[in-house]
Amino acid sequence: MEGRPVSTPVIAVLLGGTSSEREISLGSGRACALALARSFPTCEIDVTADAVPAGLDPARQVVFSTLHGGFGENGGMQRALEAAGIEYAGCGVAASALTIDKTQTKAAVAAAGVQVSPGLAFTAERKPAAAALAAQLPGPLVLKPNDQGSSVGLYMIDGSAALEAALREVQAGNWLVEQRITGRELSVGVLHGRAMGVVEIRPKSGVYDYSSKYTKGLTEYLAPAPLGDALTRTVQQAAETAFAACGCRDYARVDFMLGLENIPFFLEINPLPGMKETSLLPMSACCAGMDFTALVREMVGPALQRFQTVAALLRP
Repeated sequence: MEGRPVSTPVIAVLLGGTSSEREISLGSGRACALALARSFPTCEIDVTADAVPAGLDPARQVVFSTLHGGFGENGGMQRALEAAGIEYAGCGVAASALTIDKTQTKAAVAAAGVQVSPGLAFTAERKPAAAALAAQLPGPLVLKPNDQGSSVGLYMIDGSAALEAALREVQAGNWLVEQRITGRELSVGVLHGRAMGVVEIRPKSGVYDYSSKYTKGLTEYLAPAPLGDALTRTVQQAAETAFAACGCRDYARVDFMLGLENIPFFLEINPLPGMKETSLLPMSACCAGMDFTALVREMVGPALQRFQTVAALLRP
C-alpha cells in the first residue's frame, strides 16, 4: 500500500531481466541480496518484462538493480523507476543511456582528456567494405557491438582475411571497430566518485571474451595490479575522470588497456557490472580493504539517503 514513506525501506533487488545476460544477472542479484540482507530488510524480484515490476511501492522500497544489458542498463528501467517515483541505487537515466553506447561514451571521456583508441561506429545495414575500413584503421583491430557487453560478439582481427570474415558475421545491430591496443587489461571500481583498487586481467587465451570471463580457471586476476604507486594513481585518476565525464553517480566499473608507454586507454564504463563476490568490482573494493558485504552496503547508501530526504520533505 502506498502512503507516507517508512523510516526504513526494504531493499528490492532486481535480477534476471530479458537480455542475453539474464543468467549472469541472476547470479549477481542473488549474491547481492544475500549480502544486503545482513544489513537491511531485503527482497528479490525476478524481472521478466521490460517494465517496473508490479507491486513496487515508492513509499516503502528502494531498488538495487543487478540487471545487465538491454532495458535494465540502457536507461529504460531507470526512466521507468523515476516515472513511478521509486528511488534506486546507481547511475541515473542520462548516464545509463550514455554509457550503453560505447562510441558516445568514448567521445565524452576523450573530451575530458582520457586517451581512447581510434575507432569507427556503423550499423549492420551500412557496414563498410573491408578494404576501406583497413585503410582508415590500419593494424590489428577489435570489432564488437556498440551497445552490448564488451565480451558479447567480440572479434579480434589480424589481417584482411580475418576482417572480411568478421564483417560477414555482422548481420544486425550497431557495431564499433577500433584499433587494438597491445598491453595489459585493467579494471577499476569507482565508488562515490573515488577510484578503488586496480585489478589486472590476464586471460590465458590472450583475449578476455565471454568464455574467458565466465569459465573458471581461464583467466588470472591480479588484485591489486602490480603497477607501482605512481602508475596506479594515474589509472585511478583516469577512472575518476571517466566516471565524472559520463555523469555517473554512486558506483561503476571502468576498464582500460595499458599501452606500451604505460598510457591507460579507456575501453568502457559499466554502470551495472557483474556483482558476484568474485566479480571485478568486488575485487577492486577488496584491494581497498572492503569486503563484499561492506561494498554493497556502501553502494546502496546514497539511494537510501535520497529516499530519506524525500521522506523528510513529506512528513507533516
